[in-house]
Amino acid sequence: MSTDTDRIRMLNDELRKTLLGGGAVMTPGIAALGQDAVARLVKRIADFDGFSPANDPHEEHDFGSLEFEGQHVFFKIDYFDKDLGCHSPDPADASVTERIITIMTADEY
Repeated sequence: MSTDTDRIRMLNDELRKTLLGGGAVMTPGIAALGQDAVARLVKRIADFDGFSPANDPHEEHDFGSLEFEGQHVFFKIDYFDKDLGCHSPDPADASVTERIITIMTADEY
């Protein structure tokens, strides 16, 4: 595993666990669950540790899938440039990368 991968994983975990170091977006299906459910879901995502070679082949912790109150939910972290206009030139470098975590129901993926 490279140093870049270690750094990307650390930055992704920080965003997933604290919602700091980037932005967060939820889809209409997640918003429809209501504020209290969304708060519980965000906590579940922060605590998520189900990463494995099968679902995290690049070891970046950038995607997860879980069951939440009868819904199949995904979270996905994408890497953009600071203007949010295109992909980041270097996801391991926080100074040139804006991370966005999107929380969605599986059928919205």
